[in-house]
Amino acid sequence: MKPESGSLSLIRVWEILFAGLFMILVWQAVVWVTQVESFILPGPLAVASAFVNQFALIWHHALITAVEVLAGLLLGVTAGILTALNLTLSERGRKLIMPALVMSQTIPVFALAPLLTLWLGYGLASKIAMAVLIVYFPVTSTFLDGLANTPKGYLDLAHTMRSPNRSTLMQIRIPAAIPSLTSGIRLAAVYAPIGAVIGEWVGASNGLGYLMLLANGRVKIDLMFAALLALCILTITIRAVVVLLCNRAEKWSGLSERN
Repeated sequence: MKPESGSLSLIRVWEILFAGLFMILVWQAVVWVTQVESFILPGPLAVASAFVNQFALIWHHALITAVEVLAGLLLGVTAGILTALNLTLSERGRKLIMPALVMSQTIPVFALAPLLTLWLGYGLASKIAMAVLIVYFPVTSTFLDGLANTPKGYLDLAHTMRSPNRSTLMQIRIPAAIPSLTSGIRLAAVYAPIGAVIGEWVGASNGLGYLMLLANGRVKIDLMFAALLALCILTITIRAVVVLLCNRAEKWSGLSERN
């Protein structure tokens, strides 16, 4: 008998909580055993205290980072989907553009951060652009692979019925490629915060990345760890929402048995 999805979700929540508790215990044990100074590695209690005492400050910067991540994720996913669809419809475009996309991945994204800051300024635009760049290729690549690997039986049936290319794309190839697309989007949900924070490290006056640098410069390591904790919570929350939406999209496609 197949386990119910609610039971599986509950099991996963307990697994996450157990893993988090285990990491905290190991962290505290390292602090106790090594007697390391708090300005090098503060203990979990010190970080929790900083998180509570500076919650208003952390919340303000977390909201800025959340806006950057969500905007970058939305724009990057949209651009990746549109690119994959256009490359699927155009063989010549696929031969010209795909090699350029692959070559672009040889450039470290963080090396572009100073240029984006110079071109787009210290505001939200440069951080959103960083998030877009870091999620664009995974979404494009996974969706394009899904579109290219449509089950042959479906395509043969469409050919037999003399279905136009665009109708075949909309009614067969896209639904069949949804699981591949959602895999890319799940990765993008984790990568997008990295792009936003890298942009904040290079040049910003707001955001969790900026707060980390500020706290480090003032030797408030407990606050820096608290900001890092807030970033982890933000990333986990965004990914959880994205996974929920992706699961619904897969059920809508009718071609996935993913739990």
